[in-house]
Amino acid sequence: MGIWDNLWDFFWSLFWVFVFVAFLGAFFAVVVDLFRDTGLSGWFKAIWLVCLVFLPLVSLLVYVVARGEGMAARHHRDASARRYAQATYIRSLAGTSLSAEIVKARELLDAGAITDEEYTRLKEKALA
Repeated sequence: MGIWDNLWDFFWSLFWVFVFVAFLGAFFAVVVDLFRDTGLSGWFKAIWLVCLVFLPLVSLLVYVVARGEGMAARHHRDASARRYAQATYIRSLAGTSLSAEIVKARELLDAGAITDEEYTRLKEKALA
């Protein structure tokens, strides 16, 4: 007798591995969100963590239902802040600032090298 007697045992095991990995992903997403949330006091964070440890599935579902919108907002806020910081860092390495890019595009427009649409596109790209 092997570990998997037939093909269905293999798929059943595969299903439970998938469920466990999905649970771990959701669990760590909630824990990260707990520490990311600045509006929640330390005591409430500790209570949520205790609940997550002792009643993991129930507290995970309650947290996602009760605070799911806030999770999404905090994730998008942090992602946009990360993108802005990365763009600023890249600009600093390139040696050009935001205003220098716009000034350079304006000089090209004044010289007639680019059209108004191209200037607008370059300005929007620099501001993005």
